[in-house]
Amino acid sequence: MNEIDKFKEEVRANIRGLMDDHDVQALSRIWVREIARHKYAYNFSWMGRPIIQFPQDMLAMQEIIWATKPDLIIETGIAHGGSLIYYASLMEMMQLDGYVLGIDIDIRAHNRAEIEAHPMHKRIQMIQGSSIAAETVAQVAQHAKGKKSVLVILDSNHTHEHVQQELKHYAPFVTKDNYLVVFDTLVEDMPDDLIQDRPWGKGNNPKTAVREFLKSNDQFEIDKAIEAKILITVAPDGYLKRVR
Repeated sequence: MNEIDKFKEEVRANIRGLMDDHDVQALSRIWVREIARHKYAYNFSWMGRPIIQFPQDMLAMQEIIWATKPDLIIETGIAHGGSLIYYASLMEMMQLDGYVLGIDIDIRAHNRAEIEAHPMHKRIQMIQGSSIAAETVAQVAQHAKGKKSVLVILDSNHTHEHVQQELKHYAPFVTKDNYLVVFDTLVEDMPDDLIQDRPWGKGNNPKTAVREFLKSNDQFEIDKAIEAKILITVAPDGYLKRVR
């Protein structure tokens, strides 16, 4: 075994240790719960645009993109556009032949203007419309047609019904060995008082949709190693790898 393989095996052992350390796992869940009260995810930007994500998840996404070399990244939910720009910049740095497709029911004019003026816009395309509307899904299908490696990220409306419909429509676009990442599954694990003025909450959120999806779909498996490795994540049980 060469030195690189030895290091990789050491990392795998580290991750197994983290998965088995229930105290560390519990402390991580407590930490996430408490920082959520301070809107921790809102504190970061990427290349000038608010990203509204945990940095740990974004590092995990970088590893996924490097490993899978997608020629199309589909993301539902645009907000300020920071994550679109982040993924586009990674594709640019990695010199991948592809682009990011963002979908949102309401792309606000000021956000669209900032995204379109950004240097990474050359690798971004956007669709305004409900991610689960038939006409939107048909447009996405045209973008996915002929692509060799497709990564899908779901981060729009977080109700069970909406995410369930997104999983139904978008899972088929994911290519084998790539990922279907469902963000904000942590809603299921948060105290009720943290979810206010939202149509989602305990029992009605992305994690409940993922659980139901996996009951009838054997093409995807939860990649628990990612969650164990980064510890701090908005997507527990949300990193789904297409294995068939």
